Amino acid sequence: MIYSSKYLVPKGYSAITIFPFVFVKHKLLMSDKNLINHERIHLKQQLELLILPFFIWYSLEFLLRLALYKNWNLAYKNIAFEREAYQNESNQEYLNSRTFWGFIKYL
Repeated sequence: MIYSSKYLVPKGYSAITIFPFVFVKHKLLMSDKNLINHERIHLKQQLELLILPFFIWYSLEFLLRLALYKNWNLAYKNIAFEREAYQNESNQEYLNSRTFWGFIKYL
């Protein structure tokens, strides 16, 4: 389910996914196919890791990469979950062929 909420999406981001919901900053973003596909990839990742472990892994990997790169944006873009989503967001068929735990190859 996709909802528009400028208050739930952090500043500097267009959307956030918290299973089973996708929140976009502005209603117009609901029609952005690449953004929605990016967030659908996150839904799949969260489901595969049974939701809570996804957020633990995501947070720990972010902190590790932040310590490594010393740059918030660079750390965020290099989280395996984000790398998978960004590299495949324009492929609308990606989720049909994606393997289980497909994010592993982006570590």
